[in-house]
Amino acid sequence: MKNLLSHMVGELVDQPDLVSIEEMAGDKVTTLELRVGPDDLGKVIGRRGRTAGAIRMILSAAATKDRKRAVLEILD
Repeated sequence: MKNLLSHMVGELVDQPDLVSIEEMAGDKVTTLELRVGPDDLGKVIGRRGRTAGAIRMILSAAATKDRKRAVLEILD
């Protein structure tokens, strides 16, 4: 999950070296905390949250394969 998110976000942002992902895996829920550079935050969220919603949907589909649930938190 972490690699998938890293690949997707790395292609969206201008400064991929500032992308930081922390994965906390539980029994049924995997939480991913995403931090990007301040200039790239808008690119990851997108207009009206559409890009963030699409990323969350892809992560949920990937997590379903492992019978888990994925939660993405985008932090400042």
